[in-house]
Order: sequence, then C-alpha cells, then structure tokens
Amino acid sequence: MASETTAPPPPASLKRIVAASLIGTTIEWYDFFLYGSAAALVFNALFFPDSDPLVGTLLSFLTYAVGFAARPLGALVFGHYGDRLGRKKLLVLSLLLMGGATFAIGLLPTHATIGTAAPVLLTVLRLVQGFALGGEWGGAVLLVSEHGDARRRGFWASWPQTGAPAGQLLATGVLSLLTALLSDAAFGSWGWRIPFLLSGVLVIVGLWIRLSVDESPVFKQALAQAEARKAARSGDAEKLPLVAVLRHHWRDVLVAMGARMAENISYYVITAFILVYATTSAGVSKQVALNAVLIASAVHFAVIPAWGALSDRIGRRPVYLVGAVGVGLWMFPFFSLIDTGGFGNLIIAVTVGLVLHGAMYAPQAAFFSEMFATRMRYSGASIGAQLASVAAGAPAPLIATALLSDYGSSTPIALYVVAASLLTVVAVAAAKETRHRDLSDVTPAAGPDRTTAPAADARTP
Repeated sequence: MASETTAPPPPASLKRIVAASLIGTTIEWYDFFLYGSAAALVFNALFFPDSDPLVGTLLSFLTYAVGFAARPLGALVFGHYGDRLGRKKLLVLSLLLMGGATFAIGLLPTHATIGTAAPVLLTVLRLVQGFALGGEWGGAVLLVSEHGDARRRGFWASWPQTGAPAGQLLATGVLSLLTALLSDAAFGSWGWRIPFLLSGVLVIVGLWIRLSVDESPVFKQALAQAEARKAARSGDAEKLPLVAVLRHHWRDVLVAMGARMAENISYYVITAFILVYATTSAGVSKQVALNAVLIASAVHFAVIPAWGALSDRIGRRPVYLVGAVGVGLWMFPFFSLIDTGGFGNLIIAVTVGLVLHGAMYAPQAAFFSEMFATRMRYSGASIGAQLASVAAGAPAPLIATALLSDYGSSTPIALYVVAASLLTVVAVAAAKETRHRDLSDVTPAAGPDRTTAPAADARTP
C-alpha cells in the first residue's frame, strides 16, 4: 500500500505538531464546554431570571445550541481559506476568535444590570464561539494527519481529539473547584466569571505554541502542484473547494454526517445534560455531578489514543461501530445508575459512556481526513463534521431537557440516543475502509472534467 511506504517525519517534529494541535484544541474545547456547563448551572438564573427554573434551563441551552448553528458557517469559511492558504494560519485565527469571545463572556453584564440586552449579547458571543470552533476541528486534525506516520495515523490523529476531554476536564475542574470553595451566592454573583476570564491566559499560551509549528507538507506539495497546473492551463482558476467537495465527495460528506450522529448526541447527553438530570431528577448536588464528569473525562482522555491505535490495526470502521452500538446499548443502564443517586454509580455511568464514545471519536480524525482529497480536505472534513453538529450536538441537551419535562422519565431520552446510534451504524457500515490510504494519493471520484485529465493530475485535485 502507498501508505506503508510513506516516510514518517522525525519523531521530535511530529510530537511538536501533535502538542500544538492538542493544546490548541484543548483551549478551544475548554471555552466551548465551559459555556455548556455554565448554561446548565447558572446562566438560567443570571440571564433568564423571569422564567420557571426548568424553562430557564431550556432557554439557556437554546443559547448553547445557537453556537452549533454557527459551526457550519465556520467550517465553510475556514475550510475554504484553509484549503487555499494553509492549515496553520486559520488555526491561529480560530484560537483568537474563540478565546476573545470567551473572555468577553466573563465581562458580560447580567440581566439584572442591563435587562434583555444581556441574553442578546450572550447569544452573539456564543455565535462567535461556534463560528471559531467550526473551523478549528478540521484544521487541527489535518495538521497532524498530514504530518504523521501513515502507518500510525489513527493513533497520532487521535491526540487532537483528546483536546475535547482535556477541555472538558479543565472546564469542569475549574468549575468544580470554584463551587467547592465558594458559596452558591458568591459563585452566582462573581465566581462564575473566573473560568471565562482565565481563557485569556490560555489563549496566549496556545498562540505561542501554535505559531511555532510548520505548515502541513502534504498541503505544501498539493499547493505547488495546483500552481503548476494553473500555469500550464494559462491561468485557469481552480474550482472552489466547496464546489469540488459537493461534486466529488458528497457521499463522503453524508457518511461523515451520519457517523457523527451517535457520537455527538451521546457526548452532550452524557456530559452536559447529566448536570441537569442528576441534580433535578436524581437529587445529586452540583458538586457531585461535576466531580463524576471530571473523573470520567480523565478516563476518556486516556482511552482515546488507545482506540486510535486499535483503528490502525483493525480499521476505522470496526472500532467506530463498536462505539456506536455500545453507546446505544449503554443508555438504559446509564440512567438507571444515575437514578440511584450514588456517587460510585454516577462515575460508572459516565465513565463507561465516555469510553464507548471514545471508540467513535478516536478514529474519527483519521477516518474523515482519509475520505477527502488534499485540496478540498479541510472543507470536506469540516463541512461533514459541522453540518452534523447542527442536527446532533446542538439540540441534544435541549431535546433531552424537553423530553424530561414532558415525560418525567429517562426512557424517551435513552430511545433518542438509540435512534442516533442506529443512524451512525448505517452510515459507517455503508462507508469504505480508509486506513491504508496515503493522504497524498487520495483522489476524488472520476467526473466529467477528469476523464481527459493527464496522468500527472491524478494524485491531487
């Protein structure tokens, strides 16, 4: 296979690339998840005080969902320029946008101070967060995938994926510490601002590291070939990345969207909605619920590289299917364990759920990267991933909270996750195995404009 002959980069260089991607994604996910936790814990009272508590939580999660709505737009914009200008430049911009919006939330006046303008401003800043994260994920995983050793791509590309649990761990850890040290009144008055303001420090660290890495060599090669083709064709312009993706890779976009349904929905039910369910239905304190998510996130962080390495041995699809089937089957025991109110059972429920989620999330970076050709890879991977987030992750806590409000039972919520798992199983089962592909050799399906293309054009679009 071509991938087996691709020379791996120097270990020190690859580790620096992985570290830059991991730290950057950790900071961005910290910002994003911090909002989700705050939405479950305090934003209902601070920004929607005139509502019934559960209705206030629904409105709070609605602003949370708005961030997901902006992610496809971020994917389109960042994907376009990432495929034209390079991965690194866009990753720096996404980090600045996300960190700036999060820091601004920490300074935002509440409803008690400026009235209805408060939730409006909160929503605007959430849109900026979503826009930035929509462009972050694709660039981070591609930077590692395109630098990495092809034989261990699943392992190396899974490290940026650990940024999600690392960000969750950091956000939940800071909130857990503050709720333990501060009274409810102090936390609701000013303590909640500290984690958001901390983002400013984290962004400075992330930028320093991210600016030190090199652009993807695969992208550099593809850009040089594209420039040579453009010159040979007397200045004919390349097709826009989005147009090329929709022409050559629309099936792959649909597969990526379907593959994300169970992964995205289960994650936000397990980590965000649990803060509502455990505290309102199971009588668990905020501190206990946060501690359970904290412990489970640490395990999640540890198992993702292991799942990624396994996907290098047996393939992306088998590992992904284990996670999709497993998380669907786990939902009923998940809620039953939470209903007991015991801290140990709560830890088991969340930890097993996140371990199974990791079986989908770990190979996802390499799997999606391997689906698309180099000059449209940022756009294709980002669009497929982020369009799914609108239908999956965005409404998941909102739908789960509404189902709990309407039925007073966890059964409809479990069935909701099961339905998502079935969609993912169908999508992944319909996909082709990708682990042996060399990223520089991945080409789009033949189309009318390629039937007469010269052989030199066959490697990259």
